[in-house]
Amino acid sequence: MDPITFSIIRHRLFRVVEEAVITLKHVSGTAITNEGHDLMVSLYRADGSLLMGGVGFLHHLTSAAEACKSIIRRFAGQINEGDLFLLNDPFTAALHTSDIYLVSPIHHQGKLIAWSACFVHVYDIGAMNPGGFAPDAQDIFTEGFSSPGIKLIDRGQLRQDVWDTLLNMVRGPEMVALDLRSMIACNNVAKDRLLALVVKYGEATVDQACLTLIEQSETRLRQRLRDLPDGQWQSRQYLEVKGETYRVILTMTKQDDTLVFDFSGSSPQSKYAVNCTRWASLGGLFAPLFPLLCYDITWNEGVIRPITMIAPEGSIVNCTRPAPVSVATVGAIQSVNNAACSAIGKMLAASDQYADEATAVWHANHFAIFMFGTNQRGGQSIGILTETFAGAGGARTFADGVDIGGEIPNPISRMANVETIEAAFPIRYLFRRRLQDSGGAGTFRGGTGGEMAIVPHDAPDGGIHYVLSGKGSKFPQSEGLSGGYPGAINDYVWVHAPKDAERSFANSLATIPGDKQPISWGVFPLMQKDALYVRWNGGGGIGDPLRRAPEKVMQDVIDGVVSSRAADEVYGVVMSHGTVDASATQQRRSDLRRVRMAGGRTA
Repeated sequence: MDPITFSIIRHRLFRVVEEAVITLKHVSGTAITNEGHDLMVSLYRADGSLLMGGVGFLHHLTSAAEACKSIIRRFAGQINEGDLFLLNDPFTAALHTSDIYLVSPIHHQGKLIAWSACFVHVYDIGAMNPGGFAPDAQDIFTEGFSSPGIKLIDRGQLRQDVWDTLLNMVRGPEMVALDLRSMIACNNVAKDRLLALVVKYGEATVDQACLTLIEQSETRLRQRLRDLPDGQWQSRQYLEVKGETYRVILTMTKQDDTLVFDFSGSSPQSKYAVNCTRWASLGGLFAPLFPLLCYDITWNEGVIRPITMIAPEGSIVNCTRPAPVSVATVGAIQSVNNAACSAIGKMLAASDQYADEATAVWHANHFAIFMFGTNQRGGQSIGILTETFAGAGGARTFADGVDIGGEIPNPISRMANVETIEAAFPIRYLFRRRLQDSGGAGTFRGGTGGEMAIVPHDAPDGGIHYVLSGKGSKFPQSEGLSGGYPGAINDYVWVHAPKDAERSFANSLATIPGDKQPISWGVFPLMQKDALYVRWNGGGGIGDPLRRAPEKVMQDVIDGVVSSRAADEVYGVVMSHGTVDASATQQRRSDLRRVRMAGGRTA
């Protein structure tokens, strides 16, 4: 095939996915989809292998491939032109029940040539808590309906009995219906655009281009791995839930042109819903691998082939049915993501050629806060506070991390506008801003996280409730690199004041009146004089903080992202009358180094 035709087809395949994403966002009516971008669209070959990975949460690229393969196995001989299948069983392929996959076979002249697949976190799934996150679920049977695969559309005709049954099991069926219709429209657009490409260039030409694209991706990744040093790198992540601590341990081994991710030694599966399945763990490690190692390589089956994962059955990273998994996306999957990001960053930093591609761990303590109740118009509202998608960037070897810089597993994640959330729920924001000292200190600083506080407002029922699935209040998880410090920990505080307490404007947690109760797990009210305060961590730093340019530290203090205390105690920078005192700074840093050495121990 000539290179020009190949390049055109490759770009057209990406545009097919991109246009399908736009369709999905425009039809969906939920903030988590069209504001937070908790979505994914991709194309797969006829055998279900990944052809063109799209944007959105990258955990799903490999899981949706397994969803396609599972449908192929379950419905052998029954896959017709115009069909569409639904799958959301975590022990088959999905991450948790709320993430519904709709997969569509694509036929040309009666022959199955490809699949399109997409997902959104649906408005509700019929779990014990509204919104799908069920932190206190004891098994998967309380986490809403789950299907290992069902035909939703048969030869172009919606199966009304199946449709009605699904909507009968959820809260807010009209919103869930809109979620499903947005995914149907998304798949229709992907199918139409791919078929237009096949008609223009011919099935054989497009198929050859797809095979070449996959082979090219594999060849390029294997060459990159050969360029990197052989070795073994480790990372350890911790999950704390209701006083119990769980470990996710990773040993990554690179040899020649292969990578092995071994999670042996991780904790046994939990009684809480932070577990994840094997397919979820696989997605968790590929989410940082795609952007860190394959930033200039097409994400498809070719980059999966050099990778091996070992995840012991019955562990928190490969749980067995019927373990609860509804919090997996902010639980064990996120820990797998962090561990893989850390190990890959260490490997890249060990290479002169690729050191500038290394990064410290990004925003590591994902959390979920789902609001539910009666809104200011008297209707039902269920939805997520999207601040967790704001994230924070890890430092790089040549620059600071990006403040509120998003998440590495989702290149397009973002938080909704304050006005969007206030229009959907009877709440008001007291503040939402960058969080001082939240980025990991280093020669290059991690990006800052943020903080926010909300109170009820114009609530017909006097308030609203929320489901909190939080972690990261005990252990910092945004690991630094090469002597850099981790990002700060998370914090979740429920503030409740007497009914007769004066309510006034507050610009910090300290000035919000009422008793302050640290929380992290469960269902809580936000009533009358209550408030909810949340802070989320920044990214990890890179390099010794005592080597950071004093002028950069002073600018950070001026900008409010680093406190004067941290400038002195962590960075060893002395400022006087708005300038850096160079002599005093040199002495302060020498003193701090002596303190370090005095406290050191011989291994």
